Amino acid sequence: MGRLVVLSGPSCVGKGPLRAALARFYPQVAGRLAKIVLYDSRSARPGEADGVDYHFRSREYIEGLRKREGFTIFEVRGDLQALDGRELESKLAASDVIFEGNPFIGSGLLDFVRERGTSVLSVFLSPLSREEVLEFKAAGRTASLSALLTDMMRRKLLRRTARHKGILSLKDLENIEIRAAGAYVELQQAWRFDYVIPNHDGEDSDNWDAFYYPVGDARKALPAFAALLEGKPAPHAEKWEPDLVP
Repeated sequence: MGRLVVLSGPSCVGKGPLRAALARFYPQVAGRLAKIVLYDSRSARPGEADGVDYHFRSREYIEGLRKREGFTIFEVRGDLQALDGRELESKLAASDVIFEGNPFIGSGLLDFVRERGTSVLSVFLSPLSREEVLEFKAAGRTASLSALLTDMMRRKLLRRTARHKGILSLKDLENIEIRAAGAYVELQQAWRFDYVIPNHDGEDSDNWDAFYYPVGDARKALPAFAALLEGKPAPHAEKWEPDLVP
């Protein structure tokens, strides 16, 4: 039986670039991970492929999966996603499997496989470090941590979406606001994961692929993730306590 690797974090925190960099610079590690592909009711973004990133289907189609044995349905920021539990178990029987996505789905997957005694490595990619959270919570801060995080992620999401689409529509802006506003409650899930890797270089950052090798926080996050996958110490990885993000 293989191990399930769960990589979660808020939207645009850098999960996709991290996995792409892992495949590029640690191919022997990435090559051992089969990907579990969920169903998703949203439309594909530029560069995404059906059956590779998600099985993109209509909301009605995914609603219909509720009636089929083995499927678990999740609501994510107004969209529906579905996990085929039988596909996951089949892949785990052959190799290690990675899930990359929303923290609430990640947490649900952890519960799903732990009930079955499956080995798990769970990693939360965070736009803030533990030290930054503690400093911001210290006496004298006038703005809320929730407001700070929402603004941080709004800016990242705006840059990413503008790269993909140029001029943004009202629907784009509404989607960005939903994702940015959800980042705080998603960060509250971080303590449930084995490790938290702080990373300021989200999917809007050039630090992943503009140069020969990742720079900035991307340079720290990549080897930390690779080390955890190989069972090695990762000094850049953190462990968060349940009450860190109130």
